[in-house]
Amino acid sequence: MQKKLLILGAVLGLLGVILGAFASHGLEKLLTSEQLETFQVGVRYQFYHAFLALILGSTTFISNKAKNILFVLLLSGVTLFSGSIYGLATNSLTGFDFTKIALLTPTGGLLLISAWVLILFQVLKMKTK
Repeated sequence: MQKKLLILGAVLGLLGVILGAFASHGLEKLLTSEQLETFQVGVRYQFYHAFLALILGSTTFISNKAKNILFVLLLSGVTLFSGSIYGLATNSLTGFDFTKIALLTPTGGLLLISAWVLILFQVLKMKTK
């Protein structure tokens, strides 16, 4: 599970750099400044959780069962949260109306919040030496 979390963190980080650069250099003339800022919010949260996955993959105080759950929460949460933000921000460029699936954003956010809550519980369960 360590490796899966580390790979997830690396892939999310890699895609974050690519998407952030794409927004700054490829979308700057196609989107309004408000749409670009919205897109960058998705990138920012993707990076936060890329770093979290890298940290989790490097820790030993969280059980493998919890790490499996965290992997799913982070992957699905970032996909739904940041992915839907990317879609909403670029809605004017596509033929698909992303506002019809706007509920994916808060659903993804709840999954990410759940990951942080699970981490908190794992830390509270730790035995102090």
